[in-house]
Amino acid sequence: MLLIILFICLGIVIYLLNKYTRRETPAKIADTLTPIIEDTEVCCGAYEVCEKDSLLASSPNAVYFEDEDLDIFRFRDEKSYNAKEIALFEEVFFTLREDEIAEWLKSLQIRNINLPYAIKEEALLIVSERRYAHTH
Repeated sequence: MLLIILFICLGIVIYLLNKYTRRETPAKIADTLTPIIEDTEVCCGAYEVCEKDSLLASSPNAVYFEDEDLDIFRFRDEKSYNAKEIALFEEVFFTLREDEIAEWLKSLQIRNINLPYAIKEEALLIVSERRYAHTH
């Protein structure tokens, strides 16, 4: 009986830690997938930059960043990658310049490749920071 109570308490502690230590909720991440600027009147004056940081794929053509080997991950769930597979994505991600990340994310979207969850959070944060810097 004591063991059951201990497991329940442990579960509650894990749940609370998970709930209050997460940086972003999936809803916040989904919000960053929409372009920050859609109207040229509101644009920061450098429309190319605004369009470049948009995460909506406007072209059906994918741009490759020497990442053709990632095509084997088409239609995979973002949470199903193992450490070795995540390392393949990290190899590409950490060689990109900040201004290439949004384009890379669009390319993955066109190719139906879901980015591993851990990398997705970091990539979206970088794109979001770039957008904020360009609009302020």
